[in-house]
Amino acid sequence: MTAQRHGQIIAVDPAGIAEYKRLHAAVWPQVLATITACNIRNYSIFLKEPENLLFAYFEYVGTDFDADMAKMAADPVTQDWWSHCMPLQRPLETRPEGAWWAETEEVFHLD
Repeated sequence: MTAQRHGQIIAVDPAGIAEYKRLHAAVWPQVLATITACNIRNYSIFLKEPENLLFAYFEYVGTDFDADMAKMAADPVTQDWWSHCMPLQRPLETRPEGAWWAETEEVFHLD
């Protein structure tokens, strides 16, 4: 199966950037295990300042993305992790209803 590539964008509170970086310098092991168990690979988050935007890239290698994302969202440790990260984030107004991060369209790829 070919991996599905995902790119996502969200803003980050300028006052929270240092805390966001601190959290992500030592992501909790169970959060990392859940990400892996939910078929996410090659996951990176990039910061663009001074616009204060986060760009996430990951590859999904499973067969049911929605089910795997629901499994991740149901994990209590991941929920706790998100309770630390989400107050630092500022979702884009143009994101789809119900989305936190705004999904981007891939317009070019080269292996």
